[in-house]
Amino acid sequence: MQNLNILQDEELLQLLKQEQMAAFEEIYNRYWDKLYAAAYKRLQSKEVSEELVQDLFTSLWINRNVLNIHTSVAGYLFTSVRYLVLGQIQKEMVRASYKESLSLNRIDNSTEETVLLNDLVANLNVAVEQLPVKCKSVFELSRKEFKSNKEIAAELGISEKTVENQLTKALKRLRLGLNSLLLSLSMLMITLF
Repeated sequence: MQNLNILQDEELLQLLKQEQMAAFEEIYNRYWDKLYAAAYKRLQSKEVSEELVQDLFTSLWINRNVLNIHTSVAGYLFTSVRYLVLGQIQKEMVRASYKESLSLNRIDNSTEETVLLNDLVANLNVAVEQLPVKCKSVFELSRKEFKSNKEIAAELGISEKTVENQLTKALKRLRLGLNSLLLSLSMLMITLF
């Protein structure tokens, strides 16, 4: 086999079209570093630049039989990498735009979410007020003052089992009372996102 590093690019291209892997390797070795530097200069990302150059050489090998290069091999490769870089920049701009629109939607929805949360809290407070007296006092000691069942039992002079029963009753009533509101809120939240 002849020494390929002394051949001109056009001669290497002819050998590449004849499926000479050594010709491909010579083109790869001649241009990989320069193409990588050109891509990196624009993208400032080692991984993305390497990937683009590898994709270019993969495409070169896959399409070796149908290549129709009207300029020099170097011109073809550098033009190709420029288009790949521009495509990558365009993809990144689309991603950035999409991320920005998502964050703007979250910011815009924060007011709506605050209103919805305030409505939920107001409705919960109304539902708590409608609980029977004993049930309400057990619930408030548990959920608002963060007392244990034992502490509530001692304070109200009832058994811990009664405290558990009253909490269960309170939660069941609150759940039933707020079910329709939560369903409406969840449907609203689904439409917002």
